Amino acid sequence: MSASAPGARGASYRVVLDTNVCLDLFVFRDPAVARLAHALAEGRVEAVTDAACREEWRRVLGYPQLALEQAAQLAALAGYDRWIRCPADAWAMPAQVRLPRCADPDDQKFLELALAAGAGWLLSKDKEVLRLGRRTLRDGLFAIVTPAQWLPGQEGDA
Repeated sequence: MSASAPGARGASYRVVLDTNVCLDLFVFRDPAVARLAHALAEGRVEAVTDAACREEWRRVLGYPQLALEQAAQLAALAGYDRWIRCPADAWAMPAQVRLPRCADPDDQKFLELALAAGAGWLLSKDKEVLRLGRRTLRDGLFAIVTPAQWLPGQEGDA
């Protein structure tokens, strides 16, 4: 595959990150997403979001099971806002494109965002979402991969 993302209609390295990947990046600072963090910091990739996905991120930061203090929540939200672009206008969904349906309706918005934003990749750790990747790639839309599988700019891009 060339350096352009599979099915990309926008930036070559535009990605959508699901909430669990964002937790690894901005809360847990998991070494498994270090390559992604460096790519974001160096401007080699553009991560995008929309109002619905950002609202889910804000809400998840307050979950009791995370037990994040207010300062940690604010820092995670600030990191998200710094590295993930949220345009003022909503992304427009292309007409006549059928996406696979997620078993969890809360995950569907990430597929819709990836399509509407022209992302080449949706990075996820959710097994149900990852299973849909074969279809989105076959249909020329975008790849759905884990952060560890994501290798932009290298042979075999996705």
